[in-house]
Amino acid sequence: MDFAKRAYDHSFRLDPIVRSLLDTDFYKLLMGQFIFENYPKTQVTFGLINRTRTVRLAEIIPEAELRAQLDHVRTLRFRPNELIWIAGATFYGQERMFRPAFIEFLRTLSMPDYALRIEDGQYVLTFSGSWAEVTWWEIYALAIVSELKSRAGHRRRSELELDFLYAWAKSKLLAKLQPLKALESLALSDFGTRRRHSFLWQEWTVRAMADVLGPRFVGTSNAFLAFKHGLDAKGTNAHELPMVLAALARDDTELRASQYELLRRWQEAYSSNLLVALPDTFGTTQFLRDAPDWLAADWRGYRPDSKPPFEAGEEIIDWLLREGVDPTSRFLLFSDGLDVAVPGHTPHGEDITSIHRRFAGRVGLAYGWGTNATNDFRGCDPLGETLFDPLSLVCKVVAADGRPAVKLSDNFNKATGPAGEIERYRRVFGLEGVGGAPVEV
Repeated sequence: MDFAKRAYDHSFRLDPIVRSLLDTDFYKLLMGQFIFENYPKTQVTFGLINRTRTVRLAEIIPEAELRAQLDHVRTLRFRPNELIWIAGATFYGQERMFRPAFIEFLRTLSMPDYALRIEDGQYVLTFSGSWAEVTWWEIYALAIVSELKSRAGHRRRSELELDFLYAWAKSKLLAKLQPLKALESLALSDFGTRRRHSFLWQEWTVRAMADVLGPRFVGTSNAFLAFKHGLDAKGTNAHELPMVLAALARDDTELRASQYELLRRWQEAYSSNLLVALPDTFGTTQFLRDAPDWLAADWRGYRPDSKPPFEAGEEIIDWLLREGVDPTSRFLLFSDGLDVAVPGHTPHGEDITSIHRRFAGRVGLAYGWGTNATNDFRGCDPLGETLFDPLSLVCKVVAADGRPAVKLSDNFNKATGPAGEIERYRRVFGLEGVGGAPVEV
């Protein structure tokens, strides 16, 4: 792929960013079936949040382009061969994981409408309707906005400048992959769909990871790329599930218990390595402290997502030991802003190599490498500007059945929801173990 020529000679009328409804994170399929079967009548609203407020997206991305890409997604349907793959492929060693009624739901699925306006230089983009339908918009919206920002940068560079841009980005990625080759028992997946530089760049990155890392690269969260290239599809569940169940709680007692009620229901739907708990939605420390015994006895993995990796890993290992569980029989899935330290590039916080060296042999390990693999163009622009730097962009559920949704996380700077509801949740769940750190991606 000649990225510079493709980016510079951009004469396509639309050039869709989302080419298929399968171009999404695999956990959307898993969660989609769970939502379809358990919460078919629940109504939700999702909203786009640009945490990099200094980048005024509405002044960079033309509204007409954004609408055209969103409208294109609404014309897409799952293709017959994609549905055959979903219905018949083996995922996590399990055959026919997706049931016929859900496959039929996917066959006619179309994206509901969206609402778009501009406020203080930012796009206010929301999606409302049935949870079973609206949930799919999350990844499509993020990928569209992220790539449109890249395309806006392309228009400000010559073909030669773009050639340098991509040459340096390729060199930077290779420099990151080299030290990963030396890590014994590495299990690394691509988690980079939502904030990728572009679809084509993510595809190139995934193929490069597979070629350079060999068996240390274990798959991709992107269902379309897994389907197209015969890779293992990776993913389990995300924050939206406990956020919605919490929003539906009728009182504080039910609110506090909702995080475990969700996992109990998930365990009824899935098994084995799909039993991976995400403990930080309302704070990891309180989650582990009050967790029922079966979360240590039955669940296979835990995904730290907003606490510094060393701190989170040690906390979960200590909890497993207190529960009488051998940590080496479980695994930690690190995925929060992961990066690799190389000469001239120092990540924020602990990198993959240092995490691996700290925990290898003490607990099972897996890594989901996202934005800093599929969109790390920092320092690659030949004119020294930040046009191609990644954003901290999310699309979160903001309401369920008319009630506000909240995420606290282990990082004060990642909390989302109305201020009054955030304070209520902090009162219910407490602040133990919660800190503050810059949010880069």
